[in-house]
Amino acid sequence: MADKASPEKKSWADVTSGGTVYESATTFEDLKLSPELLKGLHDEMGFSRPSKIQAITLPMILTPPYKDLVAQAHNGSGKTTCFVLGMLSRVDPNRRIPQAICICPTRELAQQNKAVLMRMGKFTGITCACAIPPAQKDYVPVSKMPPINDQIVIGTSGTLIKWITNKKVATREIKILVFDEADHMLAEDGFRSDSERIMRDIQRSAGGCQVLLFSATFNERVKDFVTKVIKDGNQIFVKKEELTLEKVKQYKVQVPDEAAKIEVIRDKIFEFGQKVGQVIIFVRTKQSTKNVHNALTREDYVCSSIQGSLDQGEREKIIQEFKDGYTKVLISTDVLARGFDQAQVNLVINYDMPIKFGTRDEPDYEVYLHRIGRAGRFGRKGAVFNFLCGETDNVVMKKIENYFQHQVPEVRNWKNEEDFETALKDAGLL
Repeated sequence: MADKASPEKKSWADVTSGGTVYESATTFEDLKLSPELLKGLHDEMGFSRPSKIQAITLPMILTPPYKDLVAQAHNGSGKTTCFVLGMLSRVDPNRRIPQAICICPTRELAQQNKAVLMRMGKFTGITCACAIPPAQKDYVPVSKMPPINDQIVIGTSGTLIKWITNKKVATREIKILVFDEADHMLAEDGFRSDSERIMRDIQRSAGGCQVLLFSATFNERVKDFVTKVIKDGNQIFVKKEELTLEKVKQYKVQVPDEAAKIEVIRDKIFEFGQKVGQVIIFVRTKQSTKNVHNALTREDYVCSSIQGSLDQGEREKIIQEFKDGYTKVLISTDVLARGFDQAQVNLVINYDMPIKFGTRDEPDYEVYLHRIGRAGRFGRKGAVFNFLCGETDNVVMKKIENYFQHQVPEVRNWKNEEDFETALKDAGLL
């Protein structure tokens, strides 16, 4: 590829969405994939050509000497396919032993990635285990589990460590280790110690392997850490001002109080609900989840709500109902901010603005980006409404605008239905 930020460049690369480095210049056939994988891509997944991020990163992943890769890609750009295809390509279907591990921050993301892998790899004979905390009714002590003989293991770090420690997952033949939502997995307040422990174990038993780090965001602290871990790999980064998604229209809505937020959702935005598609409402606390859910169900809206304290069975049921279209509205804390794919979600409402834990007005920029990335998946159009109630919310919003160098337009009057109709039309949703 002729662009200056070529795969061979070892230093941090600023990659802009309009640059040739992101352009889909190859076909899947060019990647010399097996006929079984090509059949899965075309027949099962319905893919015809690689996306921009796939066109540049897949040759890096699949070409010897299989260098490590740190890749930042917009939400909905197709990064899941990059590492899933990488794992499916690198493992030997004839060997019944783990050869690839993918670590995710949440059980929902692990299950979602497994589902993608099983569809894409349908014709390969490759199998996958999902290492997530079991639902209470399915609980079996790890010591009584049979050893895993699937070629690929996808799961959360805590469960993976238990399986590895109890010798249920052998790491001696691991060829590829993937960190999905890598910024969270390697952040000091995330799962860094778990992630480092798994890497050390693979280093000891397998002598190392190809490491792939994928995320939509990487803050400077995580970037610094990654450069220490990945010393001789390929690295692709996006300028932060390029990160706010072009196809997702963001709006500010000034509201006087909590009651006004509910009124806007119910009487303004939901008026157009049948045309808009599915909606995710992000709140800050479990109590807010309940309050919004109760307020909307009292008005006979069918909605679901999810937050971290629900047990696994409940969370899975709620998410499946939403994915199946049984409910059109999902109220969630940030448990779903990352990596949740649902193509029908066109609208995100930030009922509460995301702030860093323990602060009053310091935005969580990464969470904001991940939240708005739930709308407009796979290049579709989407809209985001940010509810601003009081001075603190406005300070947070201003900091977000400055950080991403993106001015967010304001809906003029929260009481005026026509203003919301205009906003949704401008976003291409009506």
